[in-house]
Amino acid sequence: MAKVFIGVAWPYANGTIHLGHMAGSILPPDIFSRYNRMKGNEVLMVSGSDQHGTPITVTAEKENTTPEAVAEKFHAINKKAIEDMRIEFSLFTRTHTDNHTDVVHDIFTRLLEKDMLYEKETMQYYCSKCLRFLPDRYVEGICPKCGAENTRSDQCDSCGTTFETGDLRDAVCVHCRSAPEIKGTRHFFLRLSAFRDSLLRYLEDKTYWRPNVETFTTNWLKDELKDRPITRDMRWGIPVPVDGWESKVIYVWFEAVIGYLSASKEYSAQIGMPELWKEFWCDEKVRHYYFLGKDNIPFHSIIWPSMLMGYGGLNLPYDIPANEYLMFKGGKLSKSRGGAIDIPSVIGRYDPDVLRYYLSINMPDTHDSEFTWEDFQVKVNNELVSALGNFYHRCLSFTKKNFSSIPGALNGDELRTVTDEIKRTMSEYEGYMEGCDLKKALKTVMDLSRFGNRYFDSKKPWASVKENKEQCGEAMNASLQIAKALAVMAWPFMPFSSERIWKFLGLSGTPPEHGFGACIESLPVGTELPEPVPVYAKVELPKEEAAAERPGASKAAPSGRFADMRRADIRVAEIIEADDHPDAEKLFRLKVDVGEERQIVAGLRAYYKKEDMVGRKVLLVYNLKPTKLRGLMSQGMLLAADDEALGGSTVALLRPSKDVPNGTRFTCGLEIDGREIEYKEFQKAVINVTSINEVKQKAAVITDGGERIPLSDGNGCYAVVDREIMDGANVR
Repeated sequence: MAKVFIGVAWPYANGTIHLGHMAGSILPPDIFSRYNRMKGNEVLMVSGSDQHGTPITVTAEKENTTPEAVAEKFHAINKKAIEDMRIEFSLFTRTHTDNHTDVVHDIFTRLLEKDMLYEKETMQYYCSKCLRFLPDRYVEGICPKCGAENTRSDQCDSCGTTFETGDLRDAVCVHCRSAPEIKGTRHFFLRLSAFRDSLLRYLEDKTYWRPNVETFTTNWLKDELKDRPITRDMRWGIPVPVDGWESKVIYVWFEAVIGYLSASKEYSAQIGMPELWKEFWCDEKVRHYYFLGKDNIPFHSIIWPSMLMGYGGLNLPYDIPANEYLMFKGGKLSKSRGGAIDIPSVIGRYDPDVLRYYLSINMPDTHDSEFTWEDFQVKVNNELVSALGNFYHRCLSFTKKNFSSIPGALNGDELRTVTDEIKRTMSEYEGYMEGCDLKKALKTVMDLSRFGNRYFDSKKPWASVKENKEQCGEAMNASLQIAKALAVMAWPFMPFSSERIWKFLGLSGTPPEHGFGACIESLPVGTELPEPVPVYAKVELPKEEAAAERPGASKAAPSGRFADMRRADIRVAEIIEADDHPDAEKLFRLKVDVGEERQIVAGLRAYYKKEDMVGRKVLLVYNLKPTKLRGLMSQGMLLAADDEALGGSTVALLRPSKDVPNGTRFTCGLEIDGREIEYKEFQKAVINVTSINEVKQKAAVITDGGERIPLSDGNGCYAVVDREIMDGANVR
């Protein structure tokens, strides 16, 4: 048995957590924790509400109350929401406690004694109208690097650039909108520059980190690290433990990460084992995992390790599986963008395991993912209910009806066939889980459920039960074995429905009590089966959520996805040159004729040979805003179908079904507005591949309610795939 430490990014206690928080940094560690506990590992998983910092004071001023009242209110709301989503922390605490203050003061004092902290006068924004120094969130302006507006003065959420005072363009005070001046004030600084060489050595073996974490971190270290101030001119927060500094507090970015250690000590004290935390923090064999969103990467991959190195004797992060953003309507998910998507609102209408499934299968692990209510409905109904739920219920209900109890395995041939598939799936599943590749791990579970459905169909038990009941019983024993394995492997993702299936199998205890070995252990033949009921039900969206998918819809204009398609100018192109990208092993550099010559950079080298590209007719998003991809300009995007979300591995380019001139427009008969669009705008126009009557090949189709329109030129030429692919594959 091993010990595993899991730290979870601390949500700000200035608002209610939403689906973006859950998918990005709260649900993934719970899945990983449950997996490790099922393996028999001892897990310490901690987090809590980040109750200090400017966001709390901003909310307090808006609500005309105190920062402490705001922090306590949202701590209670969010703690309940987390529990309602079946998230199991060892401890979910908060930063406004005496314990946290003591631990922060201990680290501050140790670093100060070791000359890792020093005093320095710094320039800071000061509002002469409000008569105060302005914290980062009280100043907004334009990012000098990417031009993003309404950027706060410490870091740009769009490009990740961090700023010094004065870097922001057209800075204003968020309260009075006047331009602040820059004045001198004294602060303590962390000597971050002293840790660059140590950090580079620390990163040498971190080849298993996600690309976004590795890239973000190495980019920071390319240049000389700058020392960072760790105090602020505020009253709300952890006081500075130095005489004469009563008007300042410790900056929240410095003290919040210390919460991982303070929460570990608090938990140890609560369970009556005050020294337990040392077993997780001082034993080098214990791996530390930190789950967070991409905006938190440098604080956990550079600053927190530096603080730990400076303090000495504590474990550094082993892995930092940071997620990207869950997007809504082209922006970061937030309640203010429309729809009731905060956890308390959603949990009252949908089963927590259903939400956990969708957020897991749509997890923004390596790139931003888009949340829509329609996609939620489709994935739940067509995947969770139709594949996994259907298999559970059909084999359990058939066995109960015809055998009453678990039938015997006879000579075991059927069981061996099934067990081999379970073992193969388990091997893939374990590899993905160990690497925190949770979405792919869940896909292996869904693949096994599809195997179960195919196996069940191939045995035709509805016929064999009449012709050879013993042989039918053997097939049903094997089917129940698959159901048991699915309940075990699905438990980290959907614990309560998995435990219900476990009980429908007549088994004692729970899946985690039996562990992963239960996947291939023989079923107790003769065990009476209770009457099963379906554990998942199809989702029907309330009117307000269905309406949220069709903003601005009217009878006079296309609605929903049809409205989104009006943005995309799709045209036929012919590839006239194809070369490998000089700096990217997955990309082609293509020249296409679309009535004019354009350069396209496409990530197709894993799926097509270079020599097969020239002369190929393709479909091009003509009005996509040009962008640089690994140093080369791309003037549009080729359309391809991808069935990965359905458990496949095929990518198929779209092509016209007939030989039509280059530049021919494919518009579904809609009037295109013609303006240049961003990629995120095109993403809203969800297109799928399906079989249609008009052509023998599978074609690209958009739907709206019960209506569907094939992507075509309006004259009998359709957008078809150039190789076989699953129905329902997404076009991207």
